[in-house]
Amino acid sequence: MGCGCKTGGLSDEQKQVLEAMAKCDGPCASKDIAAATGLETKAVSCRITALKKKGYVGSPARCKYEITSEGKTAIKA
Repeated sequence: MGCGCKTGGLSDEQKQVLEAMAKCDGPCASKDIAAATGLETKAVSCRITALKKKGYVGSPARCKYEITSEGKTAIKA
């Protein structure tokens, strides 16, 4: 299945991760996103890495992540 790092669009799981982040009040941990999406924490971490490379996710603090404005635009597309 892979991370979806090579594809231009968003995978379903990447979209789930972004949508969960959009619902967080501020930065959230990968375990919180895993709980919200039902995905395994390791899978969430992989998706976050791919999403950071695309500019859809930022990391304002160590091990905390938040959706960027680009990420919000991507899930509306």
